[in-house]
Amino acid sequence: MPSASWLSEDIEPPGRETGPAGLTQPASPQTSPRVKSAVSPPSPLPPFGVLHALPRFRVSARSKAFRIRFFPSATAAEWNDWRWQIANRISRPEGLERILRLSERERAALYGQASSMPLAVTPYYAALLDREDPCHPLRRSVIPVADEYLRSPGEAEDPLGEEHDSPAPGIVHRYPDRVLFLVTSFCSTNCRYCTRSRIVGDKSGHPFNRAQWEGAIQYIERTPSVRDVLLSGGDPLTLPDEAIEWLLQQLWRIPHLEIVRIGTKAPVVLPQRVTPALCRMLKRYHPLWMSIHFTHPEELTPEVAQACERLADAGIPLGSQTVLLAGINDEIETMKRLVQGLLKIRVRPYYLYQCDPILGSSHFRTPVEKGLEIIRGLRGHTTGYAVPVYVIDAPGGGGKIPLLPEYAAGRDGDDLLLRNYEGGLFRYPDPLDPGSLANRPRAAS
Repeated sequence: MPSASWLSEDIEPPGRETGPAGLTQPASPQTSPRVKSAVSPPSPLPPFGVLHALPRFRVSARSKAFRIRFFPSATAAEWNDWRWQIANRISRPEGLERILRLSERERAALYGQASSMPLAVTPYYAALLDREDPCHPLRRSVIPVADEYLRSPGEAEDPLGEEHDSPAPGIVHRYPDRVLFLVTSFCSTNCRYCTRSRIVGDKSGHPFNRAQWEGAIQYIERTPSVRDVLLSGGDPLTLPDEAIEWLLQQLWRIPHLEIVRIGTKAPVVLPQRVTPALCRMLKRYHPLWMSIHFTHPEELTPEVAQACERLADAGIPLGSQTVLLAGINDEIETMKRLVQGLLKIRVRPYYLYQCDPILGSSHFRTPVEKGLEIIRGLRGHTTGYAVPVYVIDAPGGGGKIPLLPEYAAGRDGDDLLLRNYEGGLFRYPDPLDPGSLANRPRAAS
């Protein structure tokens, strides 16, 4: 079963045959143009390994070989059950050593002092890691190294000042018309550069339960300026279907709410979570958007493609959010393969984030110029749909600030000089005095 840090008094972990206490019989939603039909009480979840109850999943040859080698007692049906994946995640150094040949830097981190965030990797995602190479990009993103214990100037436990902008437990209200609603501290796989490492995997001081959810929803209800809610955590898709549906029902009863978004990495590290039943349920609560955390093109497996196709077929617009990471995805060609691959599975690259200065993150952070170089290497060299917005989430709560290369090269009289993706200069008529355009001679009609 998942670690106890996931549990709360009102929320049960995946793998049980019932949903969270008090949420197994959701009331029918009130009449609303946003809800297509009344919701029937959910059926109990089948136990692990009930083959006829589970949908068919694509399974790559790599995943199959990994299961046979390292989880020989697991059936194919169990491997494809998201609850089995969570219950069997690798969370101890001894388990990791069965799968990887650890480097000294990894060993020092795993067997040394307690880290700010525990180790957690799903068996599915562990299958993507290189057994021998500690510099493998996916391996570096989820396996701790001793550099996590180094502290650099400007780093902080809460670098974005989310706690300062929290008017209610679990709510971050920074922008005028939208709020971040944190609904869990649990992730199926823990990314080592996580902005919320202070929360993920740590229950103390950050309770997530039905009482906290209700308080957050009450804040949204009494704040009419809020038209947009982003469900995040932790990972909301690690909650049972019944819990997610209860949250969506409560939110869509709020008259001034227009949009709900879900931020998740589950389709990438736990693609088995995206079941037909989940997609059918989510489809009832449009307009619903989803931001998925992708890191590297090696994550674009057949399983992930199927998960994203199912969500897109349910009418959910999908966007990707990628953190720029030194030695992992900070090459133009790597990023180009990622963004072009995302479009092929109907995911629109949305944000490229400069890595936040959390404690012990200096080995992940690149110079800002590297991000600008990547944007220059994408713009004009691939479709604009594939070019994300490069942003810094300003430390201290300043919000997302977009950064662009200098395409405006200066002025020459009434002309603006523009530099294109090839470095060529072009003129665009742009007088400082707009009235002068009216005085220009016109061609005879």
